[in-house]
Amino acid sequence: MPVIHRYVGREILKYLGIVLVTVVGIYLMVDFFERIDNFLGADLPVSRALVYLGYKVPLIIAQILPVAILLAVLITFGLMARSNELIALKSSGVSIRYLLRPVLWIGILSTGFLFLFSEIVVPVTSANANRIWLLEVRQKSAVISREKNIWLKDNRLINHIRYYDKTRGIVHGISLFYFDDAFRLSRRLDAKQGAFQGGETWIFQDILEQVLNPDGTYSVNSYDERVESMSFTPESLEIVVKKSEEMSYRELREYVERVEAEGYDATPYRVDLYAKISFPFICLILSVLGIGIAAGGRVREGLPVVIAFGIGIAFMYWIFYSFFLSLGYGGMLPPVMAAWTANVVFMSFALFKLMGTE
Repeated sequence: MPVIHRYVGREILKYLGIVLVTVVGIYLMVDFFERIDNFLGADLPVSRALVYLGYKVPLIIAQILPVAILLAVLITFGLMARSNELIALKSSGVSIRYLLRPVLWIGILSTGFLFLFSEIVVPVTSANANRIWLLEVRQKSAVISREKNIWLKDNRLINHIRYYDKTRGIVHGISLFYFDDAFRLSRRLDAKQGAFQGGETWIFQDILEQVLNPDGTYSVNSYDERVESMSFTPESLEIVVKKSEEMSYRELREYVERVEAEGYDATPYRVDLYAKISFPFICLILSVLGIGIAAGGRVREGLPVVIAFGIGIAFMYWIFYSFFLSLGYGGMLPPVMAAWTANVVFMSFALFKLMGTE
């Protein structure tokens, strides 16, 4: 590897580490002071809060790594411009495109690292963090299976929800088990689906109800529709449902196939499935965009301007990315297009910035 490439690559990795440590530290500090009252209110020691924050670190790294790469590239070339190193290299016949090679390799390696990191480490640590927050801090009596079957316990009532459609707030395949003081099953209600109406009111459809009679037998009734008062809401289900980031690509793909085979709408999870592949590529895209900004002379305006410009671009990408994902969740865009549109737009912008460079 040429000396210039080693130098540029080493500098980018150095500032990448500095940016990561700084941003993760700030994030953890803010999160600690926001949540410490919840931990103390649940009679948990401060050490448990630190364990919770430790489990969140991999997810934070996975989310900010692309931005950190962009800032590292901009800082590196900003310092090189300030010390006239870029002018010296250009005077020696070294072009910006020649300096693109180490940046490109860092972007490619970061893309692969982010995908593997999000597949192997993030699902485990995110699940542990959510479990601490749900069971120990919020003290919710809930069990979440890998298949996203949700079990909720409330006094003498046990709820089982087979599938929760988070975009429409509809539960599918719900079973309610009511128990008396002797823990005998006094009533069971099975419904095909239920829709939230506000407050604690749900409207269930296609209902089969079994009620315990005084003589010990059960009477069975069926209803097309019925209103029930429940203690859980869509917001509480959002807390207990297993998140997409808690599953690997293979687990999420199998879940989507299983849900669709059962006749449910898995569009939001299919969008998340394609996003698991598309998001790591932003490391490569922002790397190319960083060198394009450097080639356009933006680095001459000073490091504060460069850093602000990089943060602004990362913020714009996140807005685009979230917006198109929302369109995919709502069914207004195909899942593949929803996951990849922001990447295509910003890659086109990065290539445009590189056009015309020497």
